[in-house]
Amino acid sequence: MFRFLFRATGLLFLAAAFAALVVDATRSIAGGMLMVTPLSEAFAAKLVALQISLERIHPVLWNPLGLWALRLPIWFVFLICALILLRLARPPAPTVGYSSRP
Repeated sequence: MFRFLFRATGLLFLAAAFAALVVDATRSIAGGMLMVTPLSEAFAAKLVALQISLERIHPVLWNPLGLWALRLPIWFVFLICALILLRLARPPAPTVGYSSRP
């Protein structure tokens, strides 16, 4: 059951990554220069709460790591999440051809 949920969520993230990439490509072609949408623009309303909670856990999580992650393109973040979820959804490798005797 979890494999199905991971696969379905991974495919939704993959579709969102593709849609965000198409939007960025369209904006880049229309503007005549490379334009990417960073993660910080997508989650601008929630950034203050995220900053407070990460600083409470450990200050290093927000200052170098959190700010670096917020500058990444949103399609890249969705793609990484999709790849992780799809990797978790893979069935286990078959054990055909291995001896079960000690």
